[in-house]
Amino acid sequence: MPDDLRQVYDRLADTYEQNRGLFDMSEVIDDFYRRLPERPGRLLDLGCGAGEPFPAFFLARGWRVVGVDFSSRMLELARHFQPKMETLQADIRKVDFPAESFDAVSAVYCLFHIEHEQHPALFSGMHRWLKKGGKALFTYATQEYTGAEVFSGYKEFMGETLFYSHTTPARLHDILTAAGFAVEACRYRDIGGETFLWVTIAKP
Repeated sequence: MPDDLRQVYDRLADTYEQNRGLFDMSEVIDDFYRRLPERPGRLLDLGCGAGEPFPAFFLARGWRVVGVDFSSRMLELARHFQPKMETLQADIRKVDFPAESFDAVSAVYCLFHIEHEQHPALFSGMHRWLKKGGKALFTYATQEYTGAEVFSGYKEFMGETLFYSHTTPARLHDILTAAGFAVEACRYRDIGGETFLWVTIAKP
């Protein structure tokens, strides 16, 4: 992950208000929530940004939520919009929690900003942090977004140049099963004019 990504998201936070309605994820959230066996519980939201929409949805339903992000400006917004969310300013590659701390994990629009070679360690961490029967939802970039089967490079987003990285969906599946997950759902979705792979995984 390039060192300047934090500064990019600090700048994006300043235009967050005017872009809040661009990405409607209500169908995704509803689908994920229906799959969770324990409700309410405890959610870990990696790359939480301003605390919407996942933390907001879960908090409104009585969940406890921990949000992790490395952008201080985004976390300022999170504390404003979702004051009940516990926030942690940190790089999601470096955080750690006790085993079986969470009933659910979400990582929306963040993993693909990290070199795909580091994804196995991230998924191993998620598996360790989830309780048995817990589930995670994440967004993954693919050829449909970058134009390449395997990619590590830069693309423009909202006037900023951001780093993206991904391997193939087949390799991703192997990484997930090696970490101990069962792949429950895997679907391409076009949200806000961007096509990504949305993946739900379960800890058996």
